[in-house]
Parts: sequence; C-alpha cells; structure tokens
Amino acid sequence: MAEGLSEHEQLFYNDGYQLGLQAAKNNYAEDDLFQAMAQMYHAIDQLIESLSAMAQKQGIAIHCRKGCDYCCRQAVFANSYELHYLHHFIKKNFSSDQKNQAREKAIAKNKQTSALEEKDMLNFKSPCPLLKDGSCTAYEARPMACRIYLSTNVISCIEFYQNPENENNYPALLDFPLMAGRMMNEGFIAALKENGIDIAEFRLEEGLLKNVLNG
Repeated sequence: MAEGLSEHEQLFYNDGYQLGLQAAKNNYAEDDLFQAMAQMYHAIDQLIESLSAMAQKQGIAIHCRKGCDYCCRQAVFANSYELHYLHHFIKKNFSSDQKNQAREKAIAKNKQTSALEEKDMLNFKSPCPLLKDGSCTAYEARPMACRIYLSTNVISCIEFYQNPENENNYPALLDFPLMAGRMMNEGFIAALKENGIDIAEFRLEEGLLKNVLNG
C-alpha cells in the first residue's frame, strides 16, 4: 500500500502493482511482462474511451483525434519496460525501411534534446521519431504517457505548441486519466523493484536508440 494517496489513486496504484507482480513472477520472463503490460494498456484505454463518451454526453468536447499531433511534438518519457514492449512491436511490425527511418529521426532529435537543460528540453517542440503523416506508427504499443493525454480544447494545445514559454498556458487536459495512468505505472514499478528489477526512465528518442532501434 502506498501512503498518502487518495482512494482513487490507491485503486489504480494497486491495479498497477498487481500487474507488476504478474510481470515479475517468473524472473521477469518476456511473455509475463508483455501479458501484464497488454492488460494495463487495455485497462487505461478502456478508461479513456469511457471518459470520452461521458464527456461528450455532458457536452464536453474531446478534441483528440487522428491527425491532431500537437502532443506528439513535445517531450515524452518512457520506462524501460515500456521500451521493451515497444521494441517487440517494432521488431514484429516494422519493415527495415521503417525502422531505419525511425532511427534517423531519433538520432536527429536526440542530438538536439540531449544538449538542452531540463526546462528547455521540456519546452522543446519536435516530432516524435515514430510520427508519420499525423499518426503514430507504433500506436498499439505507445507508452502510457501517450495514452493518457486527453484534451478538451485544441486551441490550448496549439498555443502550447507555438508558445511553450508562456507559463500561463497549458493544454486543457482531463486530470483523471493523467492520474490513473501515473498511478498504474507507479504501482507497476513498485512491484518490479520489490522483485529486484531495476527500472530506468528515458526521453523517448533516447530510449528508442538505446533499447528499441539498436538492432
């Protein structure tokens, strides 16, 4: 049990924790990890769908849709197990040309972001190496951070993209999915660490080069 969490936070943390135990049960076997992660991603995707449907019934517009890629041009972080899952998807589904193109984009972006101070890096806007024609080429295996971004005002996203230094503006995101995804990941990580599994976090372009597009 994590201390200091609200009831909702604890529920999602516990769900992530149980899935983390499932991933770690046989010495972190790949099949167990992928099964646990598929369940976690499915659960958060269902939550997003339910929240979107509920918002629309209440007259709250959800502006996230295919082709709107402002959020795919900002800093994204992924854990090592998410990159492992992503690597499996890319190895199975990408052609050599697709993989090479993604690697070239990751190299170019990583060269830029690795030289930036943290604040500048967080404000830096550049397309994700996996973005093509407004869509994610690895959508099914995208990290948690990409799944829980749900905006109710595309104008706020455009303003954040065009003027990231404006501290008075931030995309109009629904808080609940952000909390749910973060708590599930934290619970998952806690279970892995309890079983002696070290977890690292990377900028997505950095992680792609180290863990996904390196062979």
